[in-house]
Order: sequence, then C-alpha cells, then structure tokens
Amino acid sequence: MIHITLICAAGMSTSMLTQRMQKAAESKNLEVEIVAMPESKFRKYKGETEVLLLGPQVRYLFEEIKAEFQPKGMKVAVIDMRDYGMMNGEKVLEDACKLLG
Repeated sequence: MIHITLICAAGMSTSMLTQRMQKAAESKNLEVEIVAMPESKFRKYKGETEVLLLGPQVRYLFEEIKAEFQPKGMKVAVIDMRDYGMMNGEKVLEDACKLLG
C-alpha cells in the first residue's frame, strides 16, 4: 500500500485530482491511499504519508515543507502545473510512484 497526500491552498481542485489518481491506480492494480487537504490541516494530520505532493498554488512552501517532512521519511515534490491544470491523475500518480524508486 502506497500512502500519498496532496496538499494545496483550499482542497477543492486537489480533491478532484485525487479521484483521478485513484481511478488510474485501480486501472493499474496499484494499492494506494490518496488523500487531499489544505496545507494548514496537514500539519495536524496523523495518517501515514510516504509521498507528499504540493499543488502548484502552494509551491512557495516547498523548501519549508521539504525541510520539515523529508527527514521524517516522506518524499516531497510539487505537482507539475500542466498535469495539475489538466487534472492528469495518471501522470501525477506515475510521478509519485517514481519518487519511491
């Protein structure tokens, strides 16, 4: 099981992307748990996260988030703006999986 968390400013469009990522995972028979939430809620989130993806609208937080959460074993990246805008769940899922090696 791969645990992926997406964070953004408000959580609306990221929730749609999460659904598309989940569909892509199902079509590839990948076991994933994907959740989306505003950045402010993630700091209190107790669920497991292996890959932490930032929406383009909060990319300015990348260095801060990476410094805080990468030492805890999370892979941290910013979602490609084009893939985010096109809601390309398959590509975002692929990029997330690449982070894990």
